[in-house]
Amino acid sequence: LGLGSDGDFGEFYRRREAEIKNGRVAMYATIGYIVPEFYRWPGYISPSEDITFVDVPNGLKALGKVPPEGWLQIIAWCGMYETIINQPQHPSEPGNYYKGRLGIIPGTIIVDPDKRKRSLNAELANGRLAMMAIIG
Repeated sequence: LGLGSDGDFGEFYRRREAEIKNGRVAMYATIGYIVPEFYRWPGYISPSEDITFVDVPNGLKALGKVPPEGWLQIIAWCGMYETIINQPQHPSEPGNYYKGRLGIIPGTIIVDPDKRKRSLNAELANGRLAMMAIIG
């Protein structure tokens, strides 16, 4: 495709970071399609409208069932996480926020360079697969 043929490192960095972030979101979205087939949270998603988690269908049908306030909370949480918590820590490693394994276990950075490279390539490949899976 020639997307990196101009040699602009800043543009490559931006594209790679976007690919990693979109891949991570797609992996969570794919899990979000699978898990509700087997498990639902107990309780209410909206007590004021008497809607339980069991009442919310899977996939795109959930868009019409979850109240707008719920979607606003989700968007606000994602925006806060993106702007406050996920700040790039190293200019040569796009998408690395030094949060450890799975982004939640601090102090568990992979030290072995070969294992680290293999794990990062696996994350890219799994993210690409999840992006294809979630679009159908």
